Amino acid sequence: MYIKTNDLVQVVAGKDKGKTGKVVRIDRTAGKVIVEGINIVKRHKRPNAVDQQGGIVEKAAFISISNVMLYSEKLQRGVRVSYRYVGASGEYHASLKAAKDSFGTQAPERLKKVRMCLKTGEVF
Repeated sequence: MYIKTNDLVQVVAGKDKGKTGKVVRIDRTAGKVIVEGINIVKRHKRPNAVDQQGGIVEKAAFISISNVMLYSEKLQRGVRVSYRYVGASGEYHASLKAAKDSFGTQAPERLKKVRMCLKTGEVF
């Protein structure tokens, strides 16, 4: 999954289309996320021993991860993201094999995997 907690995302489908918010929680097995201030639903709560007063409670519900995109500050909209590998010199490589091949026999011990917008070069 290319979305992580605390990422800024934009909703691309549904009743909150066009709104942006921060990812609060991710359910990786179901492929859903909770975004701050998005997909607010009302739930009726009955009074109990802990909470003496019941009523209607608003809370954020899950939204499908396919309905959100990472938000680019440069473009001011949601963007598609691709993974790239970064070496010590700062060069971007499309695959791990290509990154190791470019260094020849002296491959660095650790290559960093980053999420990158191909249009702007912005790294998330």
